[in-house]
Amino acid sequence: MKLRKVISLWAKQVKRDAVMLWFARKHPDTPLLAKIVCVLAVLYALSPIDLVPDFIPVLGYIDDALLLPAMIWLAVRLLPAPVLIFCRQQADDWMTRQAAKPRSYLGAVLVVTLWGLLAYLCWRLI
Repeated sequence: MKLRKVISLWAKQVKRDAVMLWFARKHPDTPLLAKIVCVLAVLYALSPIDLVPDFIPVLGYIDDALLLPAMIWLAVRLLPAPVLIFCRQQADDWMTRQAAKPRSYLGAVLVVTLWGLLAYLCWRLI
């Protein structure tokens, strides 16, 4: 299999699993810790603003290539298998119907707040 096809398949799975976490956080059989990780991962994944902007060379893509998949991986590991299967099916159905990635403006507010806090702390230290 060509590398480009492998990367494309992996990217589709990451997108599907980000949507799947949205459904998993509402599922009654999801443990509390998994719900917390799901919410954080979904807020970050669906935020229209990245924690590290993409225009920063190399670092700008690390969050997309490492941080988000790591958060999704952790959430998936915390979910019971039946919940995972059920919510992945829900995500597949939703993505087929909507044909668009949802957005989280709460996630954008969270990212902007973190950057603002970091800027304030830097200002106070100088």
